[in-house]
Amino acid sequence: MKKRIPYAFAALLLFLTEAVIALMVYDDFIRPYMGDALVVILIYCMVRTVVPEKMILLPLYVFLFACFTEFMQYLHIVERLGLQDYTFFRILIGMVFDWSDILSYGVGCMLLGVYEAVKSRYFRKGGNGRGDRV
Repeated sequence: MKKRIPYAFAALLLFLTEAVIALMVYDDFIRPYMGDALVVILIYCMVRTVVPEKMILLPLYVFLFACFTEFMQYLHIVERLGLQDYTFFRILIGMVFDWSDILSYGVGCMLLGVYEAVKSRYFRKGGNGRGDRV
């Protein structure tokens, strides 16, 4: 349970950050790029809240899920399902395919991969990264 709390807290904080970005930020960098990079980190934290065990490939799985969602935008799935009048689904799934979104997802997932590698090395070496026992 202790492993889940930091991820749940991070997920909540990231969700609130994403909400602020969606509702209040209208620029050419934070909203389109940072928001997309943060959303994959949010998804990662949500999964880690439920599945706290070591999942070294989780960043890859999150990236594939994000790409699948983007592909659904390419197919105009929201319109095909008749959900275009529902703001919730337009925001959740998205409406416009963009290669830069996939690039942003990749950046976010690469940061998660680095986090996983550093965390794995930290715990494998005894807790302080130098091999000394804490």
